[in-house]
Amino acid sequence: MIKMRINDAAQLFGVSKEAIHNRIRRGSLKAVVEDGVKLVIVDQSTPKRPTPRVTANKLALGDERYYKLLEEQNAKLQSRVEVLETETRSLRDQKEQMLIEERTKIENIYKEKDEQLKNILSSISSQFMLNVPQHKDEEIIEEHIEAEIETPQEASKIVSLKKYLKKLHLSEKKREKIYKKFKKLEGKDERIIVKNNKYFVDVKKFSYQDIL
Repeated sequence: MIKMRINDAAQLFGVSKEAIHNRIRRGSLKAVVEDGVKLVIVDQSTPKRPTPRVTANKLALGDERYYKLLEEQNAKLQSRVEVLETETRSLRDQKEQMLIEERTKIENIYKEKDEQLKNILSSISSQFMLNVPQHKDEEIIEEHIEAEIETPQEASKIVSLKKYLKKLHLSEKKREKIYKKFKKLEGKDERIIVKNNKYFVDVKKFSYQDIL
């Protein structure tokens, strides 16, 4: 039989000090007081429960595993955040590109419409100019040019092509064809007289049946 303090008995049995006091009160352990200190009487043959001890190495290992786990979780979260940021940037870039493409399409549509409108107005203006009667001043200018290029020979009679065709009462379409023929023969046929970008004919000197 040996005597030991309450703390030592608690460590020996692997329990708390309160548990030792409870055993003393229940009578499962005997105790004496010597010099004001309570001592527990323990039979050396009584089986002891090993005292679990947590060493500093075990604590350090547990802390290391815990921190490692936290680091792994943090790395996974960081990776996920980066993926989401990348996807967000990609979606934003796609949206901006779509807006730019739509804006370009709209601008092209308006440009095409503007060109079509210009062509229509130009066509209307051309038709209008063709249908407008020759101004009196223009006739005077043509007559003045006729007088300038008129030769003193009696066999010559210079008149503007426009006036000449007008006297023939040809259709507008026919007159346009004749003008094209004159333009093609300009500088190649002596019958084609040009002055100030206007065509003239010498109806007494030449025949123009092959052109008409």
